[in-house]
Amino acid sequence: MTEPKKEFSPSLREQLHEIIFEADSPAGKLFDIILIVSIVLSVIIVMLDSVASLRTRYGVLFYGLEWFFTILFTIEYLLRLGCIRRPLLYARSFYGLVDLLSILPTYISIFLPSGKYLLVVRVLRLLRVFRVFKLVQYIGASKHLQQALWASRYKISVFLLAVALMMVISGSVMYIVEGPENGFTSTPRSIYWAIVTMTTVGYGDISPQSTIGQAIASVMMICAYGIIAVPTGIVTSELTFRKAVTTQACPECGAEGHDRNMKHCKFCGAELNPASSHSRGPEEFRSTADKGQQQQH
Repeated sequence: MTEPKKEFSPSLREQLHEIIFEADSPAGKLFDIILIVSIVLSVIIVMLDSVASLRTRYGVLFYGLEWFFTILFTIEYLLRLGCIRRPLLYARSFYGLVDLLSILPTYISIFLPSGKYLLVVRVLRLLRVFRVFKLVQYIGASKHLQQALWASRYKISVFLLAVALMMVISGSVMYIVEGPENGFTSTPRSIYWAIVTMTTVGYGDISPQSTIGQAIASVMMICAYGIIAVPTGIVTSELTFRKAVTTQACPECGAEGHDRNMKHCKFCGAELNPASSHSRGPEEFRSTADKGQQQQH
């Protein structure tokens, strides 16, 4: 007589992890939608509180709502740390730092009242909307772009150094050509004009008056269009391979952006689906082995 198969019963920590970090289950999606609505409302309140007329009329209401959302986000942050086996890894991650910075300004405002306006950093938490609405392709695209930017960091650094040298040389030449009488009162101010010109901003507060100076400025403005296109080509050359990623978060460190075929976290090495290995009983493994032996015979 075979024993009944024991089904795996997830612990409270795993249930909280599925609700808070995952967007696959209805409870997880509902949690993230409520969180996003709360973030949007809290950011709107901070913006409205910066309007003097509204602050005079509804200041007490804004103050109460600000503390309500801060306490709500504090509880949510503690729950995120509590349902991960290695909370320090999540606390040091991008989302972990954003979650912490979204609640600190309110507590800092007790000692520094102007610090509460830093709460607009909460808008960064809206990046979680990609997980909520299952926009996996956008997560994959963002990861791919991030990897391309990181891979081309040395080329971009060399390019920026070359552009900086060109601006210093151009500004120094314009200081010699135009001189203080035309607004180029010093080399740093002339370099400022070169930066404004080569970035195609053109404030117009300084402009060359001589024919030679205008000719130099024309060449610089034409070259500026080519300079803008160079970083685009550098990054585009790195955008060659694309990997499909999932919205699954690691139960150990909370990291996201794993490839679809990954079984372990690429950041901490933890198993991504520990529940799946426990859910299969010994009878299932035995039946799988028997099927394999029958196929061999």
